[in-house]
Amino acid sequence: MDKFFSTTEYVIIWAKMMGGGLFMKTFKLISLQIVENDGNLTDIDLLDGLIINKEDDQGRWLVEAYVDKSFLPPFQKAKQDDKVLQIQAVITKHENDPAPFLVKVHSYQELGNNASILLLGTLRRTKKDYAELLLQDLITRGFKGESLLVEFKDKMKTKPRLATSVEKNLKSFDGNKQN
Repeated sequence: MDKFFSTTEYVIIWAKMMGGGLFMKTFKLISLQIVENDGNLTDIDLLDGLIINKEDDQGRWLVEAYVDKSFLPPFQKAKQDDKVLQIQAVITKHENDPAPFLVKVHSYQELGNNASILLLGTLRRTKKDYAELLLQDLITRGFKGESLLVEFKDKMKTKPRLATSVEKNLKSFDGNKQN
């Protein structure tokens, strides 16, 4: 009888084969979005996922997203075109700020009605953090005084997507080379 690996086992085996260090850090992938060229975000509904900091000298991360296969087409197209994708990922806890990455689709595998997508790329540090971008967005939308404070506290708990954060994140990548 053939041995079937869980998604997590498969990704860890694959990461080691791809040269990941002995001390790779693995995290739960909470949410994933593709950042489109126009700044719009496409939500990728995860069934499961993890993200691995490969701890290599190139600063690479491995992202594994287990999704309904209806979410596969943009990844298939990116793989076919050898295109770099801009993504945002929330790691470990829903309350965490989205982390921006530049990735390439390494591979994908259909598994019945679902698919496993493996992305390889680098984390992009931004000049502004989420709180500053949120505050800027709320002020732009006309919030002031006590209502600004109440709205800011609420949004810091729920971490909504911000169009401004996407535009700023795309313009403020730190210039690391994509591998």
